[in-house]
Amino acid sequence: MVAGIDVEPTLTIDAAMPGALEQLDLQWHEKAWPVLAGPGSGTFLILPPGSGGVAIGWVPVKDIAPPGLPSRIAAVTRTAEFVALSADGTHLCAVTEEEYEY
Repeated sequence: MVAGIDVEPTLTIDAAMPGALEQLDLQWHEKAWPVLAGPGSGTFLILPPGSGGVAIGWVPVKDIAPPGLPSRIAAVTRTAEFVALSADGTHLCAVTEEEYEY
């Protein structure tokens, strides 16, 4: 979903370690959520994960139960992968699964 020659992940988490999804939730909330939601409404855009998401397009969301967005997405789609965009369109953040890492 997100790729690029010069794209380096901010961090990686071993998907096999105990509590990996919980750690992913915490790291997402610490690193991405403030950049996306920013001050104010806390609303950002998400491209619905899974097949058909691109056809739907960007959906405004407000995560009212942080932390926990990646694991809630994984519970429904069986993968924690998703892409989010700040409401002003200036920041793009994503969770990806590459081999054995988030």
